[in-house]
Amino acid sequence: MNVSEAGYLNLLSQSYPTAAKAAAEIVRLNGILNLPKETEHFASDIHGEFGAFSHTLRNAVGAIRRAIDETFGDTLTEDQKKLLATIIYYPKEKAACELSGAEDPSVWLADAIVLAAAVCRTVAGVRDRETVQAAMPEGMEYAIDALLSASVDGWQCQDPFRAAVIASAIQAGNAVQLLDDICSLTRRLAVDHLHLVGDIYDRGPNPESIVDMLMDYHSLDIQWGNHDVVWMGASLGQRGCIAHVVRNCARYGNLNILEDAYGINIRPLAMFAQEAYKDDPCVAFGLKIKPEGLSEQELDLNVKIQKAMAIIQFKVEAQLIDEYPGFDLESRKLLDKIDYEKGTVVCDGVEYELTDKVFPTVDPADPYRLTDDEEYVMQCLEKAFIGCEKLSRHMRFLLEKGSLYKICNGSLMLHACVPLNPDGSLMETDVFGTKYKGRALYDVMQDYIRMGFNDTDPAKRKLGADMMWYMWLGQGSPLFAKSKMATFELYLIAEKEARKEHKNAFYSMMDNEEVMAGIFRDFGLDPENSRIVCGHVPVKVKDGEDPIMCGGKVIRIDGGYSAAYQKTTGIAGFTLVYDAEGIVLASHEPLPSIRAAIEDGFDIKSEKRVVWQPGRILTVADTDRGERIREQIADLECLLKAYRAGKIQEA
Repeated sequence: MNVSEAGYLNLLSQSYPTAAKAAAEIVRLNGILNLPKETEHFASDIHGEFGAFSHTLRNAVGAIRRAIDETFGDTLTEDQKKLLATIIYYPKEKAACELSGAEDPSVWLADAIVLAAAVCRTVAGVRDRETVQAAMPEGMEYAIDALLSASVDGWQCQDPFRAAVIASAIQAGNAVQLLDDICSLTRRLAVDHLHLVGDIYDRGPNPESIVDMLMDYHSLDIQWGNHDVVWMGASLGQRGCIAHVVRNCARYGNLNILEDAYGINIRPLAMFAQEAYKDDPCVAFGLKIKPEGLSEQELDLNVKIQKAMAIIQFKVEAQLIDEYPGFDLESRKLLDKIDYEKGTVVCDGVEYELTDKVFPTVDPADPYRLTDDEEYVMQCLEKAFIGCEKLSRHMRFLLEKGSLYKICNGSLMLHACVPLNPDGSLMETDVFGTKYKGRALYDVMQDYIRMGFNDTDPAKRKLGADMMWYMWLGQGSPLFAKSKMATFELYLIAEKEARKEHKNAFYSMMDNEEVMAGIFRDFGLDPENSRIVCGHVPVKVKDGEDPIMCGGKVIRIDGGYSAAYQKTTGIAGFTLVYDAEGIVLASHEPLPSIRAAIEDGFDIKSEKRVVWQPGRILTVADTDRGERIREQIADLECLLKAYRAGKIQEA
């Protein structure tokens, strides 16, 4: 035993001071290795759709309902099972609905607690006791532990001891909390870990609610999407990012996200837009989605704000393009390509008629100069974004839990792509004068994101923030992966050929095993036992597009959680589930509303497709966690051997 090994074992002996305790831990860890593999859920492109996404977590993509069927078989009717499922998904909310009309609220609560505990026992049955104990909500551990072994016959608890526990909770006024804790434990044990593969923000109405929920979630990681990174940059005051975020909120009728959810003052912008564009019909700037409840006046304001911010965006982006010629975005400067008298623009060498020819804030002689009023608006927005405590807290959470990519149990998770050349080789991207590709590109861009938040040097923080803007729209960005960001064309040119954003070669080579194998090797993975899980581009299921490619080595999971994309995909989102039985891709139907789920018992139905089956039940030993446990066991065996040889003294 060398010096370093002796030092490590002496340190380990502080946690396991006797041979008996070291041996006991070896036994425990070997037991864990033989438990069924933990359940991983993968989702992407949530885009603010809190209701649907939270419901798929609550129902564990059907796992809760399967546990109810396993627990009760035919002893409960279909209506009773439906009610029980809703109770487990939304215990406090459903209790409030049911108790108001119950003949005897105490009986309803007792029945609900007994049945929910029985389902919890089924779900907990494949977990070690330590995991279950650690997952229990604080405060009710004793009562839950007692109820998990309760015998069930119909709707009655037959054990007097456990019946007394329930009666005591009812008498003390804690029964609803006990029910909520049991159901929370059930949901937690049904999904061990969540991988969120990018794009929490933009398009949908409640991204802040999603982040609040994730901040309380027991185990997750996040791979940043392009829409996440642009919000991260905006929170740092990066002008290009701010311009996009505000314009996009206006485009989807979601200005309330800025005002109500984050308290960002857009009044100076609104006043400017109303004055500068008061006589402008803004014909090319209609809303992508018109939320219910907006008045005609509010709709008109959204349209004017959208146009005001689009013009400001074109200007501030041009300034950034001039500042960073290495970004190679010169072709995105189009305000100076407009013939303001003719009402045309030259784009990619072709002259097109503009769909909107009114530009009251653009000086044709100096088109990229912000007017004094526009400059004032941007200064106000910068101050509001930087000063928003809640936004800063949410972005810091994304930073803490997030990364550009993650490797777990053979899955390489990344939001969009690994940029490729047309021949399938890794494409190089210039990052402030140095070229990177593949994993090295991901690593350096990830470093710049963290630099933007954490570096003590203001100049380096600025580089990091500006890199987030580039990652939003740069051709070499692994988060964008297209030839251009055609925002100008989408608004101001009707012809489809001008609007076309050509995807990176990665998307045409997803079925090429040799090319994908090169990516796996670049990321240090075995091509035979690995898979890429990505999102970003909606899968047009209704048109026959297949989300599973390259024999299951590439799985695209953007299925249209966002209502804006459901006409494109034909479904309402994907969840990929990787558990002890293999890998399954679930496609979801839309959720009318959380209210429908609570009051009417509506449950999202998910069509499941097997991606891979291992031919046996996978255990913890088959996972990355298993590898770490085997390393722990090896260390403990060395410690045990040292104890028995007298090289280390027991306490």
